Amino acid sequence: MSGGAPASVRAAGVRALLGLLALALVALPFYAVWRYETHRREVSPQAAPPAAGVPGPAAGAADGSPADAAAPPVVLAYHDVGPGGRGKYTVTPEDFDAQLAALTRAGYRSLTTEEFVRYLAGGAPPARRSVYLTFDDGTHGLWVHADRILAKYRMHAAVFLITGSVGRHRPYYLSWQEIGRMAATGRWDFEDHTHAQHRRGAVDAAGTRASALSSRLWLPGERRPEREDEYRARITGDLDTSFAEMARHGLPRPRLFAYPFSEASEVSELSEVSGVSGASGPVGSRDSVGFLRRELAGRFAAVLTNSSDRPLPAGRRAAAAGEVRRMEITRETDLSAFRAGLELWTAVPPGACPEPLKDPARWEPMGHGARGVRGGVGIFTGRGPYPGRTGYAGAYYRPVATADWTDYTVDATIDRLREATNDVGIVVRDGSLAPLTVSLSHSYVSLFAGTGARRTEVARRTLHDNAVHRVRVTVRGDRTEVVVDGRFRIDWTERRATGGNGRGGLALNVRNGDAEGEWPRFASLRVAALPGAGTGTATGTAPAAGVR
Repeated sequence: MSGGAPASVRAAGVRALLGLLALALVALPFYAVWRYETHRREVSPQAAPPAAGVPGPAAGAADGSPADAAAPPVVLAYHDVGPGGRGKYTVTPEDFDAQLAALTRAGYRSLTTEEFVRYLAGGAPPARRSVYLTFDDGTHGLWVHADRILAKYRMHAAVFLITGSVGRHRPYYLSWQEIGRMAATGRWDFEDHTHAQHRRGAVDAAGTRASALSSRLWLPGERRPEREDEYRARITGDLDTSFAEMARHGLPRPRLFAYPFSEASEVSELSEVSGVSGASGPVGSRDSVGFLRRELAGRFAAVLTNSSDRPLPAGRRAAAAGEVRRMEITRETDLSAFRAGLELWTAVPPGACPEPLKDPARWEPMGHGARGVRGGVGIFTGRGPYPGRTGYAGAYYRPVATADWTDYTVDATIDRLREATNDVGIVVRDGSLAPLTVSLSHSYVSLFAGTGARRTEVARRTLHDNAVHRVRVTVRGDRTEVVVDGRFRIDWTERRATGGNGRGGLALNVRNGDAEGEWPRFASLRVAALPGAGTGTATGTAPAAGVR
């Protein structure tokens, strides 16, 4: 008797195997279709880049102008790239291509996040004409449209992900599979935009809505706002989850954070010093505000925003504040507006602005009731128009481009001064944590530290009465020296003017209190870098070339 299985059993086994093979052959096409559909849903096909534009040179190539190792980069803020009609924050592929082409022709290069963070931490500044390209939210159009345009110009960009939205509401947000492919190209870095706090929520029984990140939310079931400990647990839990999600999908720990809705949601240090309200103060206690600032500062090298209560372009001042403001690009930013914006955001040294009053288009009116500087600088030079027979007016000179000024002098001649009826103000370190106003009248010169409700007089000297005075203001490190008519001198050292906190540019104001008298006038105004100070600022020896 054979030890093997009976023939009938062997035959049944063969029939079963054949049946399984047949079933597999029948199911294979269906499985392939399922796999294809799953892949198609998770990884969309990419669109070809627009034919317009010119291929970019190798990364870091310049246009023949001298390089400058001291120039801060310009940070650009995008949201989405896609066909027209998708909303204000979606830039068309054609416009995005044209913008990168313009940057390339002007000799700009894009930075990686590592390069940008290294600079903020005090490392060597990048070469002149650098940009850091950022995209908020993590939208699907970055993979479908933006990626191949970046490749065309050999540029890098960073995406600030709402990790809780990845793979949801397809096809609006990216999938993790698309993010993985983008990361593998080396063109993209991925940073933090919260896990699930990119939303507005009710903060009181009336339904007032505010940022969920920076506000204690209303708990309708308990008819009360969150306690401070509940708010803190929600925020730390959200940030922990966003870090964990990135790690789970193979991404490095994020180094930078972008505020939801591109807002600067905390009360800045400037607000605490000067009493000026923040751009969008949170609903909640000062404890909540302080906690959020500390929590973000402990986790990230810097936070990014599109709005702040003082100019914070990338530079030493922004590094000291731990907050960087970006130039926002929307559907409405045509190429002309893009070029103009880039010029506005490109840092210039004091030596490049010798006579600011001959540059009327770059003065911006002050708030707080100041008027009369919207049609030029005639109110400073004596040509008018004036806001009235009496009043006050002021303006800032290129506040973004001059944010990192230090080691410079301002020389001015003021005339038409009348006893106790009019005066002028020269503000140095403007926009910093240590602004100083030199107030000059017919018979005295005063120094005022700070701004707003907390502005205080810190020094005063009596002058020889005269309708004309000449003043030199020298800003060097944490010291400011004021000399009037070559003989009356005041020295002031500002303890807050440390690191980047004391850097800043120039503002002017004028006041007339006599309806029968004249407004005072700046007969001359000159700015210069101090001898031996190099560039006089961390901004370069010359303005960046225009984007064509």
